[in-house]
Amino acid sequence: MSRTVEMTILSAENLQMNRKSIRGSTFVTVQSDTSSDTSAATKVDSEGGSYPSWNEKVVMDVPLHARFITVEVKCKTSSSGSSSVGVAQIPVSDFIGGYMPENQLHFLSYRLWDGKVRRNGVINISVRVKVAEHSSCNLNSMSLSAVTGVPVAGNGPTGVVTGIPAVWLNYQRNL
Repeated sequence: MSRTVEMTILSAENLQMNRKSIRGSTFVTVQSDTSSDTSAATKVDSEGGSYPSWNEKVVMDVPLHARFITVEVKCKTSSSGSSSVGVAQIPVSDFIGGYMPENQLHFLSYRLWDGKVRRNGVINISVRVKVAEHSSCNLNSMSLSAVTGVPVAGNGPTGVVTGIPAVWLNYQRNL
């Protein structure tokens, strides 16, 4: 089983090779930590230099047990190959789980690290986990009898109690 993740590779900042600014031809590859054979790549940005901009959407299936998505910025070399500029490992927990709904759009920035484990720029991305059609909420199928929270006396059925009442704690101490 897997989830569909829609990642937009926006831009990068302050990219360097051998401590010198990059002059062009950069692109990004994206893959999850569990699937080394499946990866996606952006188009080459030949104009941005050390501050490239791709604004390109990559859609990939990420297994449920995946812990990281690896984003690697590469630079085309003259010998028809490419060399790594920097890598960022993005924890899947940064955009899946917690208090945010799964289809929430997240704008994230991560530090890139080169092969010698030195800081080498920042990559800016946006991520959205696509919700399957059958799991999305439909008004007709929604149960209106579900109640969340506890009614507050005097406020009607719409009030909700949150946190620990400080007055109650003070009252117990005075007894």
